[in-house]
Amino acid sequence: MPRPKKDKAAASGKTPKTIASTQSLSAFVKSICDIMRRSNCASALQYVPELTWILFLRILDAQEEKAREAAEAVGKPFSPALAAPYRWQDWAAPYSDKPGHPVTREGKPLGWKRKELEAARIGDFFAFINKELLPYLHGLDVLPNGQSNPLVSPKQRVIGRIMTAVERTRVDSETNLRDILDLIHQIHIDHIDDQHFFTLSQVYEDLLLKMGEKNSDGGQFFTPREVIRAMVRTIDPQPGEKVYDPCCGTGGFLAQSYELMAQKLGDETSSTNLAQLKTQTFFGREKENLVFPIALANLVLHGIDQPNIWHGNSLTGAPTYDALFESAPATFDVILTNPPFGGKEGKDAQKNYSFETGSTQVLFVQHVLSDLGPKGRCGIVLDEGLLFRTNESAFVETKRKLLDECELWCIVSLPGGVFSTAGAGVKTNLLFFTKGRKTKRIWYYDLTHIKLGKKSPMTLAHFGLGSKGEVLDDAALPATLTGGWRELEGNAERPFPSFARMLAKRGTPEADSDFSWTVDFAARRAKARKDMAPHLAEVEKQKAEAVSLKDRLAVLRKTKADDASLAACRDKLAIVEKAAREAQAKADAIDAAVYDLKAVNPYARVVRDTRTPEEIIESIANHGRTVEAALAKLRLLTA
Repeated sequence: MPRPKKDKAAASGKTPKTIASTQSLSAFVKSICDIMRRSNCASALQYVPELTWILFLRILDAQEEKAREAAEAVGKPFSPALAAPYRWQDWAAPYSDKPGHPVTREGKPLGWKRKELEAARIGDFFAFINKELLPYLHGLDVLPNGQSNPLVSPKQRVIGRIMTAVERTRVDSETNLRDILDLIHQIHIDHIDDQHFFTLSQVYEDLLLKMGEKNSDGGQFFTPREVIRAMVRTIDPQPGEKVYDPCCGTGGFLAQSYELMAQKLGDETSSTNLAQLKTQTFFGREKENLVFPIALANLVLHGIDQPNIWHGNSLTGAPTYDALFESAPATFDVILTNPPFGGKEGKDAQKNYSFETGSTQVLFVQHVLSDLGPKGRCGIVLDEGLLFRTNESAFVETKRKLLDECELWCIVSLPGGVFSTAGAGVKTNLLFFTKGRKTKRIWYYDLTHIKLGKKSPMTLAHFGLGSKGEVLDDAALPATLTGGWRELEGNAERPFPSFARMLAKRGTPEADSDFSWTVDFAARRAKARKDMAPHLAEVEKQKAEAVSLKDRLAVLRKTKADDASLAACRDKLAIVEKAAREAQAKADAIDAAVYDLKAVNPYARVVRDTRTPEEIIESIANHGRTVEAALAKLRLLTA
């Protein structure tokens, strides 16, 4: 048997290199994927799940060790989620016989089980993983007889559910597997400094971009983390509130909400409040088989011991696995979500909602409205089409229900490139609303002037927010946000009207700026009713005339009038009914137009070219002379 490779960093006692950014983590993960691709995991649909469970066990082990050390420091008992030899530190960590090599709590050197397996016959390493490790992990959720394991903690049950989808390792070479384990062992929660936390969703989103399948999943795209952070801070969930995402993906909204709410608890780390935050606060639903275990893993690694995630189609209500959702309340205090763009639903989903449509987003808005509790708050990402479309009844009626039952207090118009890095060029908006108050005014903020790209993605600073949620000073705002605004007349000494700065002024005259404005929705409704009045009066007039003509037609038939009289009466009735329909259509069009919520900035400054035709022609000629001079120099150099 070939001599196994050893982790050089571990063997030498050196600390693994810090992974200090999203880019360096992505590059590191790519190097792992390169090994997987040559190990019978050619496609991302194979290596993403494989990377997920291995990476999960690595970070879980590191977190468990930190928790054990913290408990022992204050004299408290600690119950690990996994027993030896099924912990990462036993079977996966690199082994070294050099002095100073770390040991387990039982006093054995890290990687002791791995050393035994590597010293045994070829194939024993795989046999341990497939026939011992994975069955043990599966048993944390479901016993061999198919029954739930009653002897495990909620956290162990979630770990078991994460691992249930893994039947066996896909890697086909023990040498490659050891290389993968050695690399993944370097990813430690103490060695990652990406805004002080690590998410599997970050890795997964990066993999989706590379695997070329981002446009094949019916409109499912992953929300950029900075947009999630901005939405969470705008909604500001409080400890004690129940947070829900009906299409949670890899759990980004729930994870970020946990981060913020845990900070709010402060030093109450030993209180029942923290236990409630970790077990009875976060709820979600996810449809995709590939994404569901990643969501669970991501949330557990964030510190949410019991993520209450329902696996199945949220819109049809058909569960694939619902055991983790048993404690969910009927309604929720906070909903944060990004429904799939452009999806189409069948009749089995449509029949569950008042306003039937194939549009996935419209159905999800109705779902949110039904699941949002009294005074509940929601932040949702919606595409531009849903906001401005008024040519389909379900779109109009859903928005009418939203505005009648909730106060839609903010709409943020995002740049077109926000989701382009996630595979979607769809123009999107962020909507924030509170249930229980009818919408009277809507405050808009326009971010569409920002130019985004792969090297200049959207950040929290574009919303005027710092990493801790503080309102940034002008000096800290990105140039892609402020652009040429400061060069405009009168702006040199004014503070930039960022979203965070203007949001604090919402409801006052000072909330309007070059990028923000307020729509008096109650006045818009009142004007529409006034404009509709003559058309509705015409409808009633024509309907009354139609009733009279129908009575007249009945009399003519009864008296057996001649065919010409009957035909004339029927023709006149058709004309009257048509006039009634046309008048009603005009009234309906005015009413529907009220619910065109598209953000159109009335204060946008348009830069116009004020040159005369002669000046433009002269400018073109000057450019031509410049080009000709440059060509002449090139000819001399090449002569």
